[in-house]
This record gives sequence, C-alpha cells and structure tokens, in this order.
Amino acid sequence: MSSLELQLGREYKRRELHDFYGGQRQGGISTPQKYPYIFIITSKRGEEHGYVDGWIENNNFFLYTGEGQIGDMEFKGGNKAIKYHRQNDKQIFLFQETKKTFIALKAELNFIDYKYIQVPDTEGKNRRAIQFRLQSVNAEPVREVEPISITKPHLKPDKTERQGLVISRVGQGYYRQELIKKFNGRCAVTSIDREEILIASHIVPWRLSTDEERLDVDNGILLSPLYDALFDKHLISFKDDGEILIANSIKDDNLKTNIRLNAKIIVTEGMKKYLSRHRLLLR
Repeated sequence: MSSLELQLGREYKRRELHDFYGGQRQGGISTPQKYPYIFIITSKRGEEHGYVDGWIENNNFFLYTGEGQIGDMEFKGGNKAIKYHRQNDKQIFLFQETKKTFIALKAELNFIDYKYIQVPDTEGKNRRAIQFRLQSVNAEPVREVEPISITKPHLKPDKTERQGLVISRVGQGYYRQELIKKFNGRCAVTSIDREEILIASHIVPWRLSTDEERLDVDNGILLSPLYDALFDKHLISFKDDGEILIANSIKDDNLKTNIRLNAKIIVTEGMKKYLSRHRLLLR
C-alpha cells in the first residue's frame, strides 16, 4: 500500500503528491497522466482571481470555478477534463488548502452541470467564468425525494412526483444541456451561439405541463433573451413549418423593428403538439 494512498481527511504536502501522482503543480486543476484521477484544489487565495467556490445544499454539492486567470474561460485543459471525466473514466478529488504548500483531501465528486458567471480576472477585468456544479459521491438525498441517479453526464431526475422545487433546481441543468445539444448551442431564431446568454424554455409552460412533458426535450426551445421574452409572453409563436407568428397586440414599431418578420426555425415532429398549444395563447 502506497504511503500516498488517497484517503479522505488526510493532509498532503502538495509537492509530494505531485511527485508521486504527477499532474500540473500550479493552478487549481491537476490531471495526472498515469492515473485515472483529476485533482481540483480550492483555497482562499483563489478569490484573488475571481474564483467563487464552496459547498451548498447541506454539503451535497460543491460549486467550483474553472481554471484560467485572464480572459473568458473555455472548455479546454482542466475545464474540459472535469466536464468529460465520466466519459474518460476519471475520478475527481477535491483538495482544500490547509496551510501554505499543504492540502487536505475533502471529497470525491462527480460533474453534474455548469453555468457561466461573471467575475473579475487577475487584472480586475470582468470576464466570463465557468462555474461547475459537482456532487459528492456520498451525497444524501435532497429532502424526501428518492436518490438522484448520477450515471449520466448531467443530473436527470428519475421521477418528478413530489419533487417540486428539487426538479426546478436540479433538473433544470440537465434540461438546458439537452436543449443546447438539440439546437447545437444556437438560438433557434437568430443562430446566436453565445451560450451564456441563451435561455432554455418550455414551449408549454411548466405549470401547464404534465410530469412527462416537463422533461420532454421536444417541449423545449433555445432562444436569445429578446425572443425568449416574446415567446414566454405569447407575443410570438411558430407554425408547424417553423414560420414566425407575431401577435396583433404588438403595436410598438420600435419593438417590431427588432423582430425578424421572416424568421423561420427548425421544428421537429415532436415539437408540433406543443407549438399547437402555445399558439392558442398567442395574444
């Protein structure tokens, strides 16, 4: 048994850990080549670079800011390794700095979801950062719901009955990622691919959908903010062939000039039954 076997709660000298396992000696994410591990290190000093890390929801989930000190963060290097750790059969271990050059192993985690946040970089300039949502492998069930499956890259609830806010909080990440894949990370109307501003919405609203419909990707659409707001308020809708419909109640010419009057989206067969219900509420 190695003297540097990974044990929860154990403190390690970081240099010695890297001497044994390999991986990057600097930064917050280390990816040893000869071991199926990913080490992520959190410390108070990360706040100097705009990193926002910490446990939430009774220590079941950990929010971790990706790597990159200057400019917008991208899914490459350690960030990419975290996102695809399950596909690559890698385990994620969270270490927390205890004192200078020493870190303690706090948890093993699984990638669940991510979102983009705005934080300053090392130079104080505002930038887009990746905030990972990671779940402890020892996480307890949330409230009275059944344990959540983590066999997929994103967290999809197995059941929706009795989950209420749990689904709206945990399930949204899965649903958004499925819509991003379906629409290739682009607004259905404008093809804008700035993922951080795109909004994943239900065609038939959550409150009017059955449990099955709430998780049906065909009941979703990915839109940029203006079109999402118009669609959500039933000021626009779409025909089965994808042509845009504009509500007669829009009298503001300034608003109309910002709507593509000849816009047309791609409508899959499964979306048609939801769009027909959405059109009934066009104002």
